Amino acid sequence: MKRSRVNEILREGDAFIRSFGYVMPPFAYLSPKEMQDRLPEMKTIIERRMGWDVTDYGQGKFDALGLFLFTVRNGDNADLASGRGMLYAEKIMISRQDQISPMHRHDIKAEDIINRGGGTLTLELYTRAPDGGVDETADVEVYTDGLARRLKAGDKLRLLPGESVTLMPHHWHAFWGEGADVLIGEVSTVNDDVTDNIFRQPIGRFSTIEEDEAPLHLLVSDYDTWLSGK
Repeated sequence: MKRSRVNEILREGDAFIRSFGYVMPPFAYLSPKEMQDRLPEMKTIIERRMGWDVTDYGQGKFDALGLFLFTVRNGDNADLASGRGMLYAEKIMISRQDQISPMHRHDIKAEDIINRGGGTLTLELYTRAPDGGVDETADVEVYTDGLARRLKAGDKLRLLPGESVTLMPHHWHAFWGEGADVLIGEVSTVNDDVTDNIFRQPIGRFSTIEEDEAPLHLLVSDYDTWLSGK
C-alpha cells in the first residue's frame, strides 16, 4: 500500500470512530517525530504493539480484503505464561461494507467481537479440525452475549449493533460489514498479531508500505524500522 493511501485511511477511520462518540487515547495522535523524541516513555506501547494498524494482508486490494485496527491496550505474554497480571487487550476496528477479513484462527487468543455501530457485522464460522485445519462438517458452538448458539459449519452469524460473539482459539472465522461500514470492538486475552494469527490461505498479516509521502502516524508494523533506537 502507498503511504498516502494509509494516511487517508487513518483520517477517514478516525472520523468514523469519532462519529460514534469513541475517542482515541492521546498517544494515537503523536507524530513519528514525537514518538522518536519520547522513546523511553513509549517502551510499553512499542513492545506491545499498541496503536494504528491498516492491513491489506499483503494482497494489495484493501477495499476488498483488509481491515482497520487500533490496539488501545495490550497485556504481556509473560503475564499469560504466569497466569496473573495484565492478561487482556482491547481493540477498536472498522470493517468496511463487503470488505473481508479472511478466514483465520488463533492458537492462544480468545476474543469478544462486538458490533459497536453502523451496519451488520457478518461472520462465517467453522471449528478447528484435529489437525488444526478447518472442519468442514462439524457444528460450531459459540456464545452471543452469553447465550449458547449452535451453527452449521460455514453458517453466517449476523450481529446487529450492540450484539457480540465470543470466539475461542478453536473457532475459525472470517468477517465483513453488511449494508454499511461497521465499527467493531474487540476485548480479548493478550494480543499477538505477529505469531498468533493462523490463516487458512497463505497470506501475510501486515501490509508492505510504499513510501510516497511522510507518515501521518506510525503503524504498529512501522515500529521496528522507525523506533528501533536513537
